[in-house]
Amino acid sequence: MNRLLFRAMTPDDVDAVAAIEEKSFAMPWKREDFWREARNELATYIVGELDGKIIAYAGAWVSFNQAEVMSVAVEPDYRGQGVGTILFGELIKAVKARGAKAITLEVRPSNTAAIKLYENFGLRSVGRRKGYYLDNGEDALIMWNTRL
Repeated sequence: MNRLLFRAMTPDDVDAVAAIEEKSFAMPWKREDFWREARNELATYIVGELDGKIIAYAGAWVSFNQAEVMSVAVEPDYRGQGVGTILFGELIKAVKARGAKAITLEVRPSNTAAIKLYENFGLRSVGRRKGYYLDNGEDALIMWNTRL
């Protein structure tokens, strides 16, 4: 993975990002959602590029001194190779550069791989949002790290 580079997402990246989103989530965002996010001054989105192809992305909103992760996804063919770990680390660097001192997110309790990844970055479950996911009524774990 030495050809893997990370950079800020631009409006030109939204088609590739939306394609990864579609493969990754039961309730995917649309292309237009990412186009708006690429222009949102509160948003910090990064993409991972391998040999010029976008294979991953992550984004968060930074408000005051905290970041709320909106999405983290890796192209299915590249999962399980450490891309997500590097990607999330890069997202944390990006939000810290914008002044974030804490980070939060919601994750499905059934997504054990993501929970383990987030725990490795110091996030801990602090509660649940009952019935958060509309596709199946699954709860969401609320995770926080207040010491970035």
